[in-house]
Amino acid sequence: MNLLRLPSPWNLRGLVLLVGIVLGACSSATLDETSQWSPEKLYAEAKEEAAAGNMERAIKLYERLEGRAAGTPLAQQAQLERAYALYRTGEKSEALAVLERFIKLNPSSPGIDYAYYLQGLVNFNDSKGVLGGISDQDLSERDQQASRDSYQSFKQLVDQFPRSVYAEDAQLRMNHIVNSLAAYEVHVARYYFRRGAYVAAANRAQYAVQEFQYSPAAEEALAILVMSYDRLGLPELRADAARVLDKNFPNSPFVAQGLSTRKRSWWQVW
Repeated sequence: MNLLRLPSPWNLRGLVLLVGIVLGACSSATLDETSQWSPEKLYAEAKEEAAAGNMERAIKLYERLEGRAAGTPLAQQAQLERAYALYRTGEKSEALAVLERFIKLNPSSPGIDYAYYLQGLVNFNDSKGVLGGISDQDLSERDQQASRDSYQSFKQLVDQFPRSVYAEDAQLRMNHIVNSLAAYEVHVARYYFRRGAYVAAANRAQYAVQEFQYSPAAEEALAILVMSYDRLGLPELRADAARVLDKNFPNSPFVAQGLSTRKRSWWQVW
């Protein structure tokens, strides 16, 4: 007589766990309505969600499309549009990571010019910082690394794809960034000058003059250079800087008035 052999407690637990996993997988597959969608339908749905402002949903759909249509132009398009959606939702670091990967893996893609443009745009807006929207803080008074990164992306776009539809706007943003970087150096030089750190003020002002000689901020940079050399008791250097200031900016008001008295915001402590 054969007796039915029951599983041991440990085997029974394993069986229950296995059944649970299988049922869970079946359940999740049932809940994933996109599992049977074609790549084209996935893309159309993602576009529709993005247009409706449902960026979180669109991001998920684009991500699924990237995996399902891997190696195709549609997957590249999904990757770019996911990066834009991430940017729109404030996930800037993740958007930049997606774009960096795209540029690295798809250097000959038809969308590479847009990838550079979007990369520049993300950093361009990121350079405004969180406090900028609260205190109306001048762009030139914040750390400029994001602006430098933005400039490099726009420059790659303009240099490599001068006929791109994004090139003109990129060039305008580059001009703005250069002026912002120059103003930042002058802001730092002014800060040092007001505290009596005249050597540091002269160094930053000289850097601004050398690197951004065509920027509007160059005038004040030269004025700070003149006044810093004057306070340091360096008449020859002061005379040279004053000669350059007079030649390029005749009748400049900066030297006569001293450093401009700028309107201070509530957040400034000096």
